[in-house]
Amino acid sequence: MSAEIKNLNPASLWEIFYDLTQIPRPSKMEHRAVIFAKEFGEKLGLKTYVDKTGNVIISKPASEGYEDRTGVILQAHLDMVPQKNSDTEHDFEKDPIDAYIEGDWVKARGTTLGSDNGMGIAAALAVLKADDLKHGPIEVLLTVDEENGMTGAFQLERGVLEGKILVNLDSEDEGELYIGCAGGMDTSGKLRYQDEPVSTELAAFRLALTGLKGGHSGLDIHLGRGNANILMCRFLLDQADKFKMRLASIEGGSLRNAIPREAIAVVTVPSGNKEDYLAAVKEYEEIYKTELGNVEPDISFKAAETERPQTIIDKASQDILFRLVCGLPNGVIRMDPDVGVTETSTNLAIVKTGDGEIDVLCLLRSSVDSAKFSLGSSLQSVMELAGAEVTHSGTYPGWKPDVDSPILKTMQSVYEKNFGKIPAVKVIHAGLECGIIGDAYPGLDMISLGPTIRFPHSPD
Repeated sequence: MSAEIKNLNPASLWEIFYDLTQIPRPSKMEHRAVIFAKEFGEKLGLKTYVDKTGNVIISKPASEGYEDRTGVILQAHLDMVPQKNSDTEHDFEKDPIDAYIEGDWVKARGTTLGSDNGMGIAAALAVLKADDLKHGPIEVLLTVDEENGMTGAFQLERGVLEGKILVNLDSEDEGELYIGCAGGMDTSGKLRYQDEPVSTELAAFRLALTGLKGGHSGLDIHLGRGNANILMCRFLLDQADKFKMRLASIEGGSLRNAIPREAIAVVTVPSGNKEDYLAAVKEYEEIYKTELGNVEPDISFKAAETERPQTIIDKASQDILFRLVCGLPNGVIRMDPDVGVTETSTNLAIVKTGDGEIDVLCLLRSSVDSAKFSLGSSLQSVMELAGAEVTHSGTYPGWKPDVDSPILKTMQSVYEKNFGKIPAVKVIHAGLECGIIGDAYPGLDMISLGPTIRFPHSPD
């Protein structure tokens, strides 16, 4: 069915986007997309360069008579977030995306679509392919591993790019021009536990907290959506002593920059408590539906009896884990009073046990670097009180807005001329690569734009 999107207009853009849906390109595994972009440039006879990190740079000379114009860099990232529904069979390392049209939207069946940032790639490459545009010097910069650490932007070689204007194509609301973004940082806590044997008098259950919308941990963090890790541990904390419940394993969330949609835990309870325990799970499902039903209409919390695990986590460690997850800050921490968007936030992205270790990962964002580091200190304090080893990593800078930017004024004028209205000027609570690239190439005049994309890190 995905081939039908090639019939959309402009055809030059949608044909390229279709090709991208056929190329597996999750973060850190986007080598086939690198080859695709490299061959695309070479087939057009354009200077094409792949740096040691995998970033692709394609240069298109100016049209005749436009050689003296300021060079423009069109920038997008090659990787995509691999998220799928639990009932969807899909291997992101092998399978193409099954895209389809529903009304005015292009969607994907049971997986993320990859429009973030496939539409940016398609737009940039369509410009390179077009032979009817009059333009100054153009460079297309396609980076790798944006979603999982912005590795490509961080390791971008100095002195390779010549343009003075950077147009980032990774924003997600048509009619809006972005002139600033949040910086980010990962804060991780690691606890260790002891395995204990499981009595044969215990029954085992697989708890599944599913059906949440998830979404982008920056763009969607203010929407009040449920966090599967917190909801799961809330139940476990509340009911552990009542039912003499013991935890064998828990796994919630899979990506640092996605609000966790699902959490799965395996627990044991005395066999005589089975019926009451199932009733408690059902009660909490109703509680969660009452609290979150308007935002999370498909929330589900179920327990199914399962094979008894070989070991369980020692009780002291499980209790610390439950309290840690329930005690960590999560969501919007502060709104920006001047522009009315989220300034500072944190997403409790991943909780996972295995091999004697408990890992808890949070992604922090803020457009104010000092606020980001202050929040990191707060999370570190809570984690260390729980006895965790704490690591801060993946720090990247925000992009400070410049309301007097020449490219901003030019694009406002061009947009109004073409569409009859003045575009909104905004700052985005997400990590664009502009701040990092601007650090490597000081003095770039930068702006970001893109098509309307909803729930980019979710199968929705």
